Amino acid sequence: MEPLTHFHLRTNHPEWNESYYFVFYSKEHELGGMSRLGFKPNKPEGMTFFFLFLPDGAGGGYFQLNKAREYSTPLRVGKIIHENIDDGYWRYHFKGKMIFVKNSEDLPRVREDPSLVEAMKSVKMDLEFKAINDTYEYSEYMTPESLEVGKKAGDKHWEQIAEINGIIEIGEEKYSIQNELGQRDHTYGVRDWTGVGAWFYYVIWFDKNLAINPAAVITDDGRTSTGGFLYKEGKNIPLKEIKIIQQEFREDGIFPVSSELEIIDLQGEQHYLEARAGSIIPVPFKDEEGNESILIQSFGKFKLDENSKGYGTFETLRRVT
Repeated sequence: MEPLTHFHLRTNHPEWNESYYFVFYSKEHELGGMSRLGFKPNKPEGMTFFFLFLPDGAGGGYFQLNKAREYSTPLRVGKIIHENIDDGYWRYHFKGKMIFVKNSEDLPRVREDPSLVEAMKSVKMDLEFKAINDTYEYSEYMTPESLEVGKKAGDKHWEQIAEINGIIEIGEEKYSIQNELGQRDHTYGVRDWTGVGAWFYYVIWFDKNLAINPAAVITDDGRTSTGGFLYKEGKNIPLKEIKIIQQEFREDGIFPVSSELEIIDLQGEQHYLEARAGSIIPVPFKDEEGNESILIQSFGKFKLDENSKGYGTFETLRRVT
């Protein structure tokens, strides 16, 4: 496993951050969740969100921002805890109140319009993460140009897939999560939410022997940084090239609909990926100069070559102004 923290490598940039992301999906319950912890020690600032996607299109959210000059042990902001127990073994915890809206897309509008809140429910998450692959780090197999452009999203980026077990309680409902798939990522560096034209990041699982994680950062002048890996039969295979065939968005140009990618892995094998977004939770970012981007969190459906059983996250970021 990579070192848990990189506080000693921070620069003086106020936006230097170290972040930890966790996502899981239960096919049995059609229930998905994702959580992020982000630390900006130069501000100082700690941020977390925790989203739940329900099968009827409803969404739940928890957000917390506080001052955090140092990392906590275990990693924590507010009521969200990412606890590293051992190499490849984590526990993820939450116990508190979450806001739920009927349409997940309305979640960020609750502050402006509290009438959108359908319910405030007690939620408990207690999930166990047991890795099924070796941790994969993006930068080792990226080209020099991709590395330079990719610094907009951080300096280092680790990914690891796992089997997830535990419980999720939402109000009176209790969901047993058994042998489902999930993933974590870990990054550090300057994360420029509003300084890039766009990016996409997909975490896609088919089964415990096949998964793929393609990602790209796209600048305003068309330069692209790509990275990721294919997990197949116990091995991480780096992605050598990712070509965007098409990306479809709604009329607003922000909310994604679908995409098609052509991918060549390090073994020279060519793959074709089709992706379609599902329910969406938008996360707005605005910098001090007024530049605004929208980060889209979504669970989607995917087809890789002839395998149409893919599922996982469909994340995009698009700059608004």
